[in-house]
Amino acid sequence: MSDRTHVGPLQLGETAPNFVLDAITREGTIAIDDFRGEKPVLVGLYRGLHCPFCRRHIATISLLTPALNEKGIESLTVVNTPIERARLYLRYHPMLGLLAASDPKRTSHRAFGLPNMQITEDESAWPQKVSMSDVKAMRVNVPGEMPEPMDPFATLEYLNKKDNYGITEADQQMMATGVGQLMGQFLLDRNGVVRWTFSEVFDGGLGAHPNSEAMMSVASHIGQ
Repeated sequence: MSDRTHVGPLQLGETAPNFVLDAITREGTIAIDDFRGEKPVLVGLYRGLHCPFCRRHIATISLLTPALNEKGIESLTVVNTPIERARLYLRYHPMLGLLAASDPKRTSHRAFGLPNMQITEDESAWPQKVSMSDVKAMRVNVPGEMPEPMDPFATLEYLNKKDNYGITEADQQMMATGVGQLMGQFLLDRNGVVRWTFSEVFDGGLGAHPNSEAMMSVASHIGQ
């Protein structure tokens, strides 16, 4: 599978590459080509279930899935979480209608141009690398859930504790190599062409929130 992280995330008008991943919420595999020529699909590529921002994005998409389905649009969630860990989490936190796939090696993220940001000692070149001091200078806020904006590391700790999310060995393995993986969402038409996109690369950095209203507006025009 191709790697376009040196180019950047897929943009409007570009055609998405295929990828094939193990399904979490059903048996077998899921591929982009399953939808191509059949129906539009909203593809969400996330760090993993160890990331509280990702869990909130996924929960939001789960709530929007019925409205997307009414427009003839499928939703596919991809997490950098090993399949058994993901299935265990979703067993206790079920999300109705969620179609999800496991990609612990982050091949789909590289194919869609989402970089795995490296945290360095003193060098920054967003989005490929950011110094530790610059990361700690960032301020992230989740309105209604945090007492004040915090740096990304403090935010992760605070929200995971708030969610009562226990980091497992499987999570630690993912975090060891992909703690800086940037996430994104891509709304593809039935031909696999990008019609709307959001990413942490271009749209606000770590912990940014996509504009669901804008996405649903575009969805209304590309669905059935």
